[in-house]
Parts: sequence; C-alpha cells; structure tokens
Amino acid sequence: MNKNILIVPGDGIGQEVTAVGKRVLDRIAEKFGHAFTYDEALIGHVAIEATGSPLPDETLAKMKASDAVLFGAVGHPKYDNDPSAKVRPEQGLLKMRKELGLYANLRPIKLFDELLGASSIRPEILRGADILFFRELTGDIYFGEKGRKNDGATAYDVAEYSRHEVERIARKAFEAARTRRKKLCSVDKANVLETSRLWREVIQKVALEYPDVEVEYQFVDATAMLLIKDPKKFDVVVTANLFGDILTDEASQIAGSMGMLASASIGDGTGVYEPIHGSAHDITGKGVANPLASILSAALLLDISFGLKAEADAVIAAVDAVLKAGYRTRDIADAHTPQEKILGTSAMGDQVIANL
Repeated sequence: MNKNILIVPGDGIGQEVTAVGKRVLDRIAEKFGHAFTYDEALIGHVAIEATGSPLPDETLAKMKASDAVLFGAVGHPKYDNDPSAKVRPEQGLLKMRKELGLYANLRPIKLFDELLGASSIRPEILRGADILFFRELTGDIYFGEKGRKNDGATAYDVAEYSRHEVERIARKAFEAARTRRKKLCSVDKANVLETSRLWREVIQKVALEYPDVEVEYQFVDATAMLLIKDPKKFDVVVTANLFGDILTDEASQIAGSMGMLASASIGDGTGVYEPIHGSAHDITGKGVANPLASILSAALLLDISFGLKAEADAVIAAVDAVLKAGYRTRDIADAHTPQEKILGTSAMGDQVIANL
C-alpha cells in the first residue's frame, strides 16, 4: 500500500512525540511491505511565529492533499496568560477541524492491565473498563457567536447545534456500538439547555434505526460522577463538543495518564490523529514526554484511514508488551518501578519499535 502522511507536530511536546509516532509508522511500513511518504507542516504557536497565522494556507492545502495527518499539539503559555491576544494557537486547531469537516472525535479509553496502579482510582473499579467516546467536534459553544458587551463588562458564548450535526455523529456512534457491546449512552443537559433538548430528540429518532443497540440517556453531571464510580458500565458514549472535551479528560484518569490516550478526528475527508494531551511546555525539551498516546494514535490512523487492522493491532500489541516488560515513562511510573525501567520519550519509542 502506498500512502501519503502529513506530519504536523505543532507546539511543545507535540514535536517530540510525533517524531516517535512517525518512527513507528516507518517500522510498520518496513515490516508489512507498505510505502509511506511524508511531508511536514506548521500549526499553532510555531506557525504564528513563522507566518503570523495559526493555520497557514500552505498547511491546510497539504492536509487536504494527504491521506492522513499525524498531529501533535498546539498551545503556548504566552497566550494562556494574555486573554487579550487576538491571534491564538488554538484558532488553528478549530479552523482545521472546520475546514476539513472533522465532525467526529473518537477517543478510546482502554486500560492496559499493567497500568491499573497508575490511576488514583481503585483497581477493582477500573479493571475491564473499555469506553469509546464520540465527541461532536464542529458545533457547540466553541464555534457559536461570541463577544463582549456593556463596555466589555459582560461576555457571552453561544452554544448552537443543527439537527444535521447531531444526526451524522449519532449514526457513527450507533454503527460503532454495533461492533462492540451494543450499548450507547447519549450525554446531554436536556433539563436545562435547549441545544441538549434538540440533541436528545435527534438521538431518540436515530435510535429507531438501530433497534439492536441499547440506548441510555444521561445528564452530563451524572456521567461525570459515574465515570469515576463505575466506568465499566459504559461502552460507547456520544456527546456534544464541550461535554466531550471535559469528560474525556476526566476519563484519562481511567487509563492512568493523558499520555496514554489516542484520538481520531474524522469526517468525510482526511482524518487527523493525535494524542489528547496538550503541548505541556513545562516538560518540553526535557525528553521525558510519554510518546505512547502518539504511537496509539498512529495505530488508529492505520486502522481507520488505511483499513490496516492487522498493522494497527501489531502496534497495540507492541505497546502492551513494553508495558508488560515493566517499562514506563515517568507519568505512568509508580513507587515500585525500578529506576532503570523509567524511560524517556525516545527510549520508550525504541522499546515499542524493538517489539514490532
């Protein structure tokens, strides 16, 4: 198979972990007889510094022309501490999602048994947890009208959804549920929000097309509690942009660390694959970032965009083997981890590639 992959490292540790993800893709190509060609592009703070834009036209054109995108992270403390900044790295991320039509964000929350001790949640509650989140990605409060009034003393952000936006992600979530335990939980706040009432109405209608899938409706606050109390009750979860952003970060603690969670942003064109962690400038350049989420994102890329399930499974099995052998990056190490088993970013990548 011949495929073109665009590497978009972005900011902070994004540059370090995507370098490892690319090396894993190279090993897969070598092992399975594929030909992957690569290009690279700028986004986020580094793009602003180089071009003045968080998503240069050249980057967007390369994205649209590629078969898949392996993405890193965007963000910089410079903007976090300046709420008045007109141009921000995150604008590039939002524009990318809109321009590529990436309306569905898939976040698998699967716990490797070897990391039961890495979470602050008791192992007996966690063991066996396996959740697939579908977060709607192009609507909601992130893309609605926003601004200031009353001489800047009042701010507003408008949450907005159309029936079409809810229908298309609902169908993807129901189709996925059919391949798993046939259980779907739709999360909203329909007791308060009009957008959530539309959301629930549409999910109920789409559910009629999938009589074999058991559907449950939950308010977002109850879901936040149950993710910690009983994560095994969930199979597929579908929810709006803001709720999905928050809940999946909470669910990262089920997996032990945000450094373990991959994601896929898909629509009708080029898919984008990225770890859910941010740019983490506090550890940038130290060589200690966990590359496993980027490696697992590469596995999603192989599976979803290229249909190479055996290759994706090989990557996941290699990660599992490395964890079984006791190797850890510092975010998933505990007091019992021998010092010689605590590896940096590149060395952890070396172990996964050796297992491949």
